[in-house]
Amino acid sequence: SAAIEKRRHRGHSNRTAVPRLSRKPAHAMPAWNPFRLKPVAFPAEELYAAIVERSRDPRFYAAHGGPYSRDGRFEMVTLHAYLVLRRLRAGGPAAEQAAQALVDVLFADMDANLREMGAGDLGVGKRVKRMATGFYGRVAAYDEGQAKGDAREALRRNLFGTVSPSPAEIDAMAGYLGRAETALAGQELAEILAGRPDFGRPDFGPIEGRGEESP
Repeated sequence: SAAIEKRRHRGHSNRTAVPRLSRKPAHAMPAWNPFRLKPVAFPAEELYAAIVERSRDPRFYAAHGGPYSRDGRFEMVTLHAYLVLRRLRAGGPAAEQAAQALVDVLFADMDANLREMGAGDLGVGKRVKRMATGFYGRVAAYDEGQAKGDAREALRRNLFGTVSPSPAEIDAMAGYLGRAETALAGQELAEILAGRPDFGRPDFGPIEGRGEESP
């Protein structure tokens, strides 16, 4: 987003680390710190831009029941960022650095957008902290769901948290989540790090009760 450019010239006003929310064993997805002092030398803007671009696909909203609102778009970005971070977790130390850089960009963009909306320094710091807490809660929920092979409840509580989706809509989105994870797992890490993550096609087909709606 346009806000990415602004964050290069602006530091965070709050450097407090966000604690890990999950009480899972050590192999669970780590909680990257969105308030680190030392930046990682990785061009994560392109990767983040690709995540945002996929998250804006109108098929998620018009034909699939995703809430087209500020909260809904945040949830969609969070979901796709989670998928990339889950893939990077399996990529070794270099990928772990890339994951941290991606988190840096994500939270810097949140910071910039809040400032564009008129929030002051103190208000931005508190709201970004709340968003960080929410982000890690969602990461833990999706991680648990994917580990069990069923993320439908996590999707219902988070992605669809402000609407009342049909079971078919939740099933379709859970199917997409699984396909996207498989597509990313089969992709060369270098392609992902170059800002070209493969989430697969968001092709849900007609959903019962919605027919063939167009954006």
